[in-house]
Amino acid sequence: MVVIDPEETVLENTPTPPAPAPAPSKTTTDSTSSEATTTTTKAAAVKGSDSDGFETASESGVSDNEEEQEENVNKEISSKNTTEDQPKQDTQNDDELIQRGIEEANEAKLEGNRLFGNGQYDEALLQYDVALQVSPPDVPSSIELRSICHSNRGVCFLKLGKFEDTIKECSKAIELNPSYMKALVRRGEAHEKLEHFEEAIADMKKILELDPSNDQAKRTIRRLEPLAAAKREKMKEEMIGKLKEMGNSLLGRFGMSVDNFKAVQDPNTGSYSISFQR
Repeated sequence: MVVIDPEETVLENTPTPPAPAPAPSKTTTDSTSSEATTTTTKAAAVKGSDSDGFETASESGVSDNEEEQEENVNKEISSKNTTEDQPKQDTQNDDELIQRGIEEANEAKLEGNRLFGNGQYDEALLQYDVALQVSPPDVPSSIELRSICHSNRGVCFLKLGKFEDTIKECSKAIELNPSYMKALVRRGEAHEKLEHFEEAIADMKKILELDPSNDQAKRTIRRLEPLAAAKREKMKEEMIGKLKEMGNSLLGRFGMSVDNFKAVQDPNTGSYSISFQR
């Protein structure tokens, strides 16, 4: 079955009107008019095409300004983002440097511990010094490490018999960590070696403040107190001797000496009374 479009059927059934007789003058006019119309239509088409395909001068100017403004805004945003990211990058770099310094310091400290265990105290001192140089100062994460290195240098000096240096290094360790008992013990030992009994007792008492049950500190205090008292008496005698020499040099001009003066100590108060004897 063939389906025929209704429009095509109507066209086929419509009778074709007879062609009108040609009119020369009218044909020329219609032809001219037709050509003019065609030309006008083409021109309009071209004009319409130009208008549709290209921007006018005013439209182009507005578009360029918008693009330039948008580009400037993008530059400002990019610059702002770069400026905001810079502190973050700097902080990240600083953190990396700090972490690297701590790692290198730990490696040097471990090498120092190994050398100390082998009895190489001078070499161990150098490694602890390297650890102190590469570890970042004034950084909370490295304070304990630096304190340990100072204390370890102190015990190296203690083994080498350099007690004054031991006291200096342990004091630095205690400044960084006031509750560092090992540094207090080592400094106390150095004070005892130098017969600084009062100072050694003070370090032991500080240990007892941190750890009241520390038996070693208690025993050390009991052992050092008589030594400290004997040293005080000795210093007193030395002072009296120097005063006698000074007094004799002055009293000799008058035919006297300090032997003419007798000092008697009161057992209850510990004070002295002086009497003159010929």
